Amino acid sequence: MRYWRDWQSIVYLLALPLLVVWQWQDGFSWPLYSLELFLTLGVGVIHHNHTHLRIWKLRRLNRFTDLWITLLQGHPTFVFYPAHIRNHHRYHHGEQDLTRTYRFDIPGARGDTNHLLGYLLHPLQAISVLYPEFVIYLKRRYRFQRRYFYYCMLQYLLVSCLWISLAAIDWQKWLVLVLVPQLCGLHWLLATNYLQHAHADGCGSSLQFARNFYGWVNPLLFNIGLHTAHHLHPRAHWSLLPSLAERYVAQVNPALNEKGLLRYMLRTYLLGSLHSRWRSRSLHNQD
Repeated sequence: MRYWRDWQSIVYLLALPLLVVWQWQDGFSWPLYSLELFLTLGVGVIHHNHTHLRIWKLRRLNRFTDLWITLLQGHPTFVFYPAHIRNHHRYHHGEQDLTRTYRFDIPGARGDTNHLLGYLLHPLQAISVLYPEFVIYLKRRYRFQRRYFYYCMLQYLLVSCLWISLAAIDWQKWLVLVLVPQLCGLHWLLATNYLQHAHADGCGSSLQFARNFYGWVNPLLFNIGLHTAHHLHPRAHWSLLPSLAERYVAQVNPALNEKGLLRYMLRTYLLGSLHSRWRSRSLHNQD
C-alpha cells in the first residue's frame, strides 16, 4: 500500500458487499440500507482516487482492486480514464471538456445552468457524450493494446455474470439490494461533476473553474470536496489535499468555497427553486 490512509478505502470496499450479504440473508433494514447507499458514494470516490493514483505498489493487487470495484459499482473501472483523466482533467471544465456543465441545454434554459433539474439530468447528458468516447477508446485498445482490450471486456463480463447470477437467485433482492444502490452510486459519480463545476468559470484561465466543499464530506469521502487542489495536483494522494488546498483558498472566488455539501444543495436546488435570493450566479466568462 502506498499510503496507510487507504485502509479507510479498504474498509469501505469490504463493508459494502458485507452489508448486501447481511440484508440478503437476514432481511431488509433501513439503517443498513442507508449505510449501503452511502458506501456506494464512497466506492465511487475510491474508484476516482484509484484511477489517479493506484492504491497498491503491486500491479496484480491494483488489477484485482479494479475488478473488485467493477463488481461493486456495476460498471467497468476502465471508463474513468477516457472520461475523467484524458478529458476532464485535461481541459479543466473548459470548452473542450466533453462534460462541461454549460454545454447542455435544459428545458426552459440554454447552456450555463445550476439548478435541480440540471443536476438531475446531468448524469444522463454526460453518458450520452461519453459512451461514444468509450467505443473509440476500446477500438484503439483493440488495435494497439489487445491484452488491455480483453481486460476491459473482462470487466463487462464480470458485471454481466454477477447480475445474471443474483437475479436468477432472487430478482427482487437483486433489484433492491444491488442494482438500485449501484445506479444511485453511478448517479452521484456523474452528478458530482455538476456539483463541483456548474456556474464556475470554464475559461480555464484562472483558478475559478471548480467549487470546493468543506465540512464532514471530506473526512467521510476522502477529501472529494477539495476540488481545486485536486485539479492542480491530480497525482497527489487524497490525504494530502487539505494541506495543498490551503495554498489556493485566498485565490479562489469566495462564491466557490462552500462550508458544506448538503447545505449548498439545500440552498441552491431546493430554496433556489422557490426564490431568486438563493439561486446560483454564473462566473462563466467573468473576470
